[in-house]
Amino acid sequence: MNKNKQCSLLSGINNPNFQIYIMGTLSRLQVYMGRRKVLLPVAMVLSAMSALAGMLPYIFIWLIVKALFTVGEADASGVIRTYAWWAVGTAVGGIFLYFLALMSSHLAAFRVEANLRREAMRRIIRMPLGFFDGNTNGRIRKIIDDNASITHTFLAHQLPDLAATVLMPLFTIGLILAFDWRLGLVCLIPVVVSMVLMQTMMTGKSRAFMQDYMTSLEEMNTEAVEYVRGIPVVKVFQQTIFSFKNFHKSIMNYKKMVSMHTGLWEKPMSAYSVIINAFVFLIAPVAILLIEYSGDYASVLLNFFLYVLLTPVFSICIMRSMYLSQALGQASEAIDRFDRLTSYEGLQVDSSPQSVNAYGITFDKVVFRYPGATQNAIDGLSFSIPAGKTVALVGASGSGKTTIARLVPRFWDTTEGRVMLGGVDVRRIAPEELMNKVSFVFQNTRLFKTSLLENIRYGNPEATPEEVERVVDQAQCRDIINKQPAGLNTLLGTEGTYLSGGEQQRIVLARAILKNAPVVVLDEATAFADPENEHLIHQALKELTKDKTVMMIAHRLTSITDADLILVIEKGKIAEQGTHDELLEKKGIYLTMWNEYQQSIAWTIRKEAKHA
Repeated sequence: MNKNKQCSLLSGINNPNFQIYIMGTLSRLQVYMGRRKVLLPVAMVLSAMSALAGMLPYIFIWLIVKALFTVGEADASGVIRTYAWWAVGTAVGGIFLYFLALMSSHLAAFRVEANLRREAMRRIIRMPLGFFDGNTNGRIRKIIDDNASITHTFLAHQLPDLAATVLMPLFTIGLILAFDWRLGLVCLIPVVVSMVLMQTMMTGKSRAFMQDYMTSLEEMNTEAVEYVRGIPVVKVFQQTIFSFKNFHKSIMNYKKMVSMHTGLWEKPMSAYSVIINAFVFLIAPVAILLIEYSGDYASVLLNFFLYVLLTPVFSICIMRSMYLSQALGQASEAIDRFDRLTSYEGLQVDSSPQSVNAYGITFDKVVFRYPGATQNAIDGLSFSIPAGKTVALVGASGSGKTTIARLVPRFWDTTEGRVMLGGVDVRRIAPEELMNKVSFVFQNTRLFKTSLLENIRYGNPEATPEEVERVVDQAQCRDIINKQPAGLNTLLGTEGTYLSGGEQQRIVLARAILKNAPVVVLDEATAFADPENEHLIHQALKELTKDKTVMMIAHRLTSITDADLILVIEKGKIAEQGTHDELLEKKGIYLTMWNEYQQSIAWTIRKEAKHA
């Protein structure tokens, strides 16, 4: 669309580009209305009828004034009483019609809002797990929740006024020209000037601003969510000022953008307000001239009074058109962002999925490139993990270890080559079965704000109390449970208690043990554990990985010395491979890493001894 699509509704309603713009937005929203889409035109018709009914009291008030001038004293009271009742009746009728219009539009809008959220969740559930690495929780919530509310506001409130915004000026123009075309033309002068001024303000910059505005809201929402979630850590390390920096920066960027845009409107909007309300200063002298010219002061004064009542309607309609144009831009941008978020390619499900009966893992000439990237993260990788064996991946940060691990449970699909489980390409395994066959534990734990029991039972909702108790012991969680007054029924989060990083990791391991999947993927599961928790986590890991096919990533090299095979990853390729002892004998990259790790341990021990 060109810049005219953001023009004022009154001046642009006949513009084909504007019509295409608004109809295109409506057609996209009607998809989510279902059978309630018929309510939208009903709401617009009722709103138009309400607007017309709302104009009639002005006419009856004018007739009352006219009766005072023209009807005899004996008959005036009866005529005035009749007109007064008609004025009250039409005003109440207009309010009732508008109530019906809003009720109809709200029913349609609620259906759109509910279906948008429902469709978003349906699509997101089908997304590969890698989708959530590139989209923060705050951004997803903002786009789905807030943008659905924006479409509701547009459909429920602004759109019903469309018919009234168009019809009321036409009806008013007809009235003022019918009573006295000379005064009517004078009244239209400030209206035309203000509409031209409004046209210059509503340019293509409004669309660009709306995009920047909603992007800023998403950034603030994301930073706010991350900041609030990190408050416990912030307080522990006394980093409040530094941690607030990103959140504060997003707020100041929003303030700067909005203030600059508002400043652009300051003078034009002030001029518009003066001009649109200046009609009295134009028609008053013209009315005086007409009285002097015709001598019929009663008729001129009556028409003057009518125009004083009716002309402000134009100001109301122009402001409505601005709000409608703004709401239309927001709704269009909201649905665009919703579509962009949910258009992320979901997991491809094979039409004839294959079952898995063996649990060895094979990478066959695997190449992977992140969406939008120009270089491969994994470049021609081939290796195998026999069923029941453990393979460890080591390497520098950014070498591709985590990417390799996440190709097994299909966080992403390979760009080239195959990842196979039990000889079957993981893309040919039904996603539900693949998830049942693979347990993965990452350094960033995910616990829900519910009880410890429910968090553990996510691994197997059908587990018996005895099975839960068994995995609690196997995951070395008994001390965590015993020190909570409510035991396994203890709630986590703001309404309950908080666990340390190592304690959370043990609860996650209990969940994974309860799942009892034959394949286990571990991504630095002890990364943030203190020495005491690390020892307990290692014991839990032994229970989790017993007789399982294991792919393990660990930056603490002492935890992988017993691995059946160690792969040293460098730039997405295997630089070295072998057992711990074999790699030390090669005196290559792994030996350098081992020596550096042993040196860091020595530094840590000396530092702790110094402070003891």
